[in-house]
Amino acid sequence: MSVAETTVAELAARLTKAVTDRTAIELLSAEHPELDVATAYRVQRELRSAVGPLSGWKLGLTSRAKQAQVGVDSPIYGFLAEANAVSPGEPLDTASLIQPRCEPEIVFVLGRDLAGADVTAADVVAASSGVAVGIEVLDSRFTDYRFTMADVVADNTSAGRFVVGAPVAPEGIDLDLVGVTMEKNGEVVGTATGAASLGHPAEAVAWLARQLASEGEGLRAGEVVLSGGLTAAVPVSPGDVVVASVDRLGSLRLDCS
Repeated sequence: MSVAETTVAELAARLTKAVTDRTAIELLSAEHPELDVATAYRVQRELRSAVGPLSGWKLGLTSRAKQAQVGVDSPIYGFLAEANAVSPGEPLDTASLIQPRCEPEIVFVLGRDLAGADVTAADVVAASSGVAVGIEVLDSRFTDYRFTMADVVADNTSAGRFVVGAPVAPEGIDLDLVGVTMEKNGEVVGTATGAASLGHPAEAVAWLARQLASEGEGLRAGEVVLSGGLTAAVPVSPGDVVVASVDRLGSLRLDCS
């Protein structure tokens, strides 16, 4: 095993231990300043190989404003472990997480495989059996949610838990124009439109498909894709109730215990 491979395995093990211990850690890049995004994705793939079945994928940094803020020009992606899915109506066990935050998502449910270097947003809609409201529960393994780009990619883009509502057929819905509202304990804490994700959430999923194609992978029928947070993520604690609502797609409630 090369030194680089040893380092990747060690960094993945450190992140896994943080999840198990439910304790935030210092940045991986603090000890390994040479950590770059390409290596960080290798760390992420190491984590992916150990989690069991996948439910799908998630996107991050899909806001053009946020990309400009951190000095990048493309999103990042992570995986969704089946074990981290929360069923609609099931409470979120906040004690199983380190520092949970919730954000609303538009979720695509793939009806057929989708792969290739030329996938477009129209291809994504055509391949989707449904779209749904989702709530992603972020949970950075790093202290105070502070990290570099490479750190957050290695940490599977802060993936924690996720819940997906009932899907509806995407035909006839302008997903870039739908209004999005995030509520916490009955108070509106964020609003947006679907265009907050790369101008159209299907564009974000198309980017993911093209990125996976460059690595010899693709999206598979039955998988779900969280197309990117549409408002700022809000911290949650036991007793909190969050509700994500998307025009034409409905509302989704998550109780925190």
